[in-house]
Amino acid sequence: MSQSATFDIRPLTPAIGAEILGADLAQLTNAQFASIHEALINHQVVFFRDQHLSCEQHIAFARRFGALQVHPMSQYNHPDHPELLRIHADENSKAVAGEIWHTDVSAQQEPPMASILYLKEVPAVGGDTLFASMTAAYDALSRPMQQFLEGLTAVHDGAKIWSKVSSVPPGASYPRSVHPVVAVHPDTGRKLLFVNQVFTSHVEGLSEHESETLLAMLYRHIENPKFMCRFRWQANSMAIWDNRCTQHQAIFDYFPARRSGLRATVSGTRPLAVDQAATQSVLSRDADLQAA
Repeated sequence: MSQSATFDIRPLTPAIGAEILGADLAQLTNAQFASIHEALINHQVVFFRDQHLSCEQHIAFARRFGALQVHPMSQYNHPDHPELLRIHADENSKAVAGEIWHTDVSAQQEPPMASILYLKEVPAVGGDTLFASMTAAYDALSRPMQQFLEGLTAVHDGAKIWSKVSSVPPGASYPRSVHPVVAVHPDTGRKLLFVNQVFTSHVEGLSEHESETLLAMLYRHIENPKFMCRFRWQANSMAIWDNRCTQHQAIFDYFPARRSGLRATVSGTRPLAVDQAATQSVLSRDADLQAA
């Protein structure tokens, strides 16, 4: 049965999040996918219920957003489908990934554009995920603080977290990158905060004390409920978040219940600093004028 390109899109909060009703992600027309993509850009994270996808269908849907990447910690990937990261907790779990506010794999030179998590098994109560808008977090800062942050860069280091839970093969290393503290979203042009507790090790050019103090302030700021939405999972639900402008936190409050699913990760590009985005805008405008 065919579907219309227009779904029932219900915002969760003014700042972030929307639930999309009436979509079958296993069979979408191009127009329907375009509607979902637009909703993701507008709401930063979108949610679906009652989806029934095989691994192959999950991968095929995710690839409509772009090329997929294999998670750097390959021991957690699906044995037959390395594009899918296993998300699993049960009565043997002492902790789970994602308990701390973070942006996925920001230590990479080109962090993911989006993550697509499909949970087939969830606890009867608990196991929610919080999402926060980094554009809303930036907008809420004072103008002097915005101007100060726009000139800064920070180091994102995979060893900060992954060295505690796994080791890399001989000759390999954890990803480590330098990104702007304030980035510009490549699709909307909105400015956003791009630091997170899991991967950001320090702000360049500041003393250790200054860096720690500044980051601590930003992390407290990011956790303001005004920037958030909360998703209560049900079995066979899916969440898609724009990793370029959000952070999320998985709440581990359901031990010893099981929570299990798979996540696909869409490749992204290097975060653009404010001056880089301005230069690109000028070049693009000049190219349009020449073409005209």
